[in-house]
Amino acid sequence: MPENQVITCRNFHTGTWHDASEGLIERNNPATGELAAIAPRSSPADVDAAVTSAATAFRTWRRTLPADRARYLHELAAECAHRVDDMAAAITREQGKPLDEARGEVRKFITALHYYAEEAQRVFGRTIPNDAAGFTSIVEKDPLGPVAGIVPWNYPIELIGWKLAGATAAGCTIVIKPSEHTPGCAQVLSECVAAVFPSGVVNFVHGDGGTGQALVEHPAIRKVAFTGSMRTGQSIFRSVNGITGLSLELGGSCPMIVTERADIDAAITGAARRSFRNAGQICIAINRIYVQDRVYDEFLTGLAAAADALHVADGMEFPSADVGSMTMEETYRRTLDHIEDARERGASVVAGGGPVAELKPGLFLRPTVVADAPDEALVMHEETFGPLVGVSRFSDLDDVIERANAAPGGLAAYAYTDDTRETFALARELDFGNVAVNNVDAGIMNAPYGGRRESGFGSEHGHEGLESYLQLKHIRLRHGAQ
Repeated sequence: MPENQVITCRNFHTGTWHDASEGLIERNNPATGELAAIAPRSSPADVDAAVTSAATAFRTWRRTLPADRARYLHELAAECAHRVDDMAAAITREQGKPLDEARGEVRKFITALHYYAEEAQRVFGRTIPNDAAGFTSIVEKDPLGPVAGIVPWNYPIELIGWKLAGATAAGCTIVIKPSEHTPGCAQVLSECVAAVFPSGVVNFVHGDGGTGQALVEHPAIRKVAFTGSMRTGQSIFRSVNGITGLSLELGGSCPMIVTERADIDAAITGAARRSFRNAGQICIAINRIYVQDRVYDEFLTGLAAAADALHVADGMEFPSADVGSMTMEETYRRTLDHIEDARERGASVVAGGGPVAELKPGLFLRPTVVADAPDEALVMHEETFGPLVGVSRFSDLDDVIERANAAPGGLAAYAYTDDTRETFALARELDFGNVAVNNVDAGIMNAPYGGRRESGFGSEHGHEGLESYLQLKHIRLRHGAQ
C-alpha cells in the first residue's frame, strides 16, 4: 500500500461491499492533518441490511461443525498475516501509534484468531443424573445468534479480533461497527474476511454514534459486545432491548502501588511502559501511582528520567518511536487540562508538561509525570486517556488500597512488591477485574479479561470470551432403559 494512499471504505455484508446513504466521514492523520480515509455514514436502513445478512448466515453457520469453524479462523489468520503491513500502516495513519507498535497490534489480532480457532473445538456439554429411572438430562450449548461488535479507535484491529474470533468460534455471526476515527484498517480487514469466510458470517457497517445506536437497538441482534468509554457504555446499557445480551469493557482509572519492598528499577520500567505506551490511550494504562515514603524520591526521579528519554515522533516517519501522535483533539485537550488542574492543586511537573512544539500541528504531547498529586486532582480519579501519570506518596498499605479502590472503575490495577504478605494482600483487596503484580501485562489471551463496577461486566479473552456467546439448553430425555 502506498505510504499516503487514502483508503475508501464501504460497508461489507452479504459477501460484498455496499455504499451507504447518509453521506461520508473523512478521517485525517492526527500527526500530519492529511486525509487518511473516507468512510460511509450508515443509516438505520444500512444497518438493517448488515444485520439481515448476519441473521441469514446464522441459519447455516450455527450448524457448521466446530472443526470447520476452526479452519475458517485459521485461514483468516493466514490471510491477515499477508496484510500485516497494510493494516498497520492504516492504523498508524488514522490512529497515530508508531508503525512497529501497530504491526504488533495486528500480530496480536492474528494470535486471537488462532487461539479461538482451537477453542471452537472445546465447547462441551454434560449429562445429569435424574431422580427417576429411564430418564437422562443433557445440557448443550448453543450460539446466541447474530451479535454486534462495537469497537473503539485505540486498538482498532486487536479489539475487533476479540469479538470476531470469540463470536464466530461459538457459532454466532457478527456485525462489526468500527470507530469512525479508524475505518481504513477495518476496510483492509474486511478484504481479508471476504477472501475466506462464507457470505454474511462477518459483516462491517461504518458510521458514527447514530449508526452504533441503530445497531444496538436492532431487534435481531442477540448480544452487543462493546469496548469504549464509560459514558457511551452507559448509553448502550440504556438503549439495548431488555432481552439483548450485553458485555461492556469501559476502562477506568487504573492505579499502581509501589511498596518499599519492591524492585524499584523494575517498577520504574513497568510504569514508564504502561503509562505511556500508545500515548496513554489504553483502557488499562496506569493513570495514578502510589509510592511508599521511603522509596518515593528514588522512584520519582527514575520515572521522570524514563519519561523524558522516550522518543516522541511521527509513527510513519519513525516506525520504532516510543510514542506517536494522540488520536483525537478531545483527549489531547483533556490531557492538557488534567496537567493544568494538577498544577493548580499543588502538584509539580517533573517530566514533560506540554505539546512537542516542533511536531505541530500534530497532536503530540510529551510524556508527563506530575509529582505530589493530591487525590482531588483530576489525574488521580478520572481516566485521562493521554500520556500523563500522577504520583503520590503513601505510608500505610491498607490506607493506599482504600485510596486505589476509591476512584470510579475497576478494570486493572498494578502493584510492585517482593514481600509475600503484601503480594497476597494487594492481589485480594484491590477491587479490579485484573491485578498484575510485579508486571504490567494485566491481560493475556488465554485468561478472562473484564472489569468491575463502572468498568463494566462480562469477559473477553480465555474460554470465557467464547462462552459469553453461548446459551444453555436442557434436554430431558425419557428413553425407558432401567
